[in-house]
Amino acid sequence: MASAGRAAPFDPIALGTEIQRRIGVKTSRDEPLARFTTMRVGGPADLFLTVHNGFELRAIVRFARARGLPHVLLGRGSDVVISDRGIRGLVIQVRAEGSRLEGDRYHAEAGVPMARAATETQQAGLSGLEFGLAIPGTVGGAVWANAGAHDSEMRTVVESADAILADGREVRLPLDELGFAYRDSRFKHVPPDAPPDLAAIGPAEVVIGARFRLTPAEPDEIKARLDAIRRWRQAHQPLGIPSAGSVFRNPPGDSAGRLIDAAGLKGTRMGGASVSEKHANFIVNDQRGPAADVRRLAEHVRAVVEHQHGVRLEFEVEFVGDWTDWEITP
Repeated sequence: MASAGRAAPFDPIALGTEIQRRIGVKTSRDEPLARFTTMRVGGPADLFLTVHNGFELRAIVRFARARGLPHVLLGRGSDVVISDRGIRGLVIQVRAEGSRLEGDRYHAEAGVPMARAATETQQAGLSGLEFGLAIPGTVGGAVWANAGAHDSEMRTVVESADAILADGREVRLPLDELGFAYRDSRFKHVPPDAPPDLAAIGPAEVVIGARFRLTPAEPDEIKARLDAIRRWRQAHQPLGIPSAGSVFRNPPGDSAGRLIDAAGLKGTRMGGASVSEKHANFIVNDQRGPAADVRRLAEHVRAVVEHQHGVRLEFEVEFVGDWTDWEITP
């Protein structure tokens, strides 16, 4: 089995030059990450780059693994809160957005926005991905999280996913090997046979694309469903304000938003962040505070709900980056 190389001293200038020479992708140093996230928070990445196709994505993942280079994959920046200290190592922004249709199958690379997947398949007269309109992330992130909305989720439409495994092989994994559960998949976990040094520097398995099996339907009927989803979101979610989407997972048989609302937490503010008055399971960064404000408020909400209802909510958002001393970091 292949394993990640030993980490060398981190030299962003030398690494950037080598990446440019070997892969043809430009890098930037100390890149502020807030503008790449929907919450609009996040400090700098030591080294940052954007991949625009599957070849570049495969190449940079293998490059990082071979050199023991810590790396984080970032899609459209939803469902994450990046720390004010930023991310050490390499941040790979995934903009591989190739897609194609084959009969009732839809193939999409990891960087395809879910909203685009919903509209592309609608125009082709294929139903099943309408719920993707309500997911602000990409296909890769949606597979990773088994994202869902409007009584549907990825496991209801995904036929297979293409991935780079811990041993470096690129494989097509069928649905029954994806480990889908509520907001979960195999990609959130480290395989027991993964080299320990690999798991320490980045994801053990990387989604590079997915294949969807859909159902033929009249494009106008699908469009009507998309329009209904748009209207629902406009009425029930704080669109147009920086947020990361739903902060907490729904506990079994209940709704995180209902519990937060019942605890009287709508409108609660800490610094620049507040609990949305429109949807209690959204924290909005409406006054452009730092990431620490968002996390303080999220932890406060969780503590109050647990105290009042006896239910400990689990985060759906991911807190990414260097959170050392975050409670005292301005």
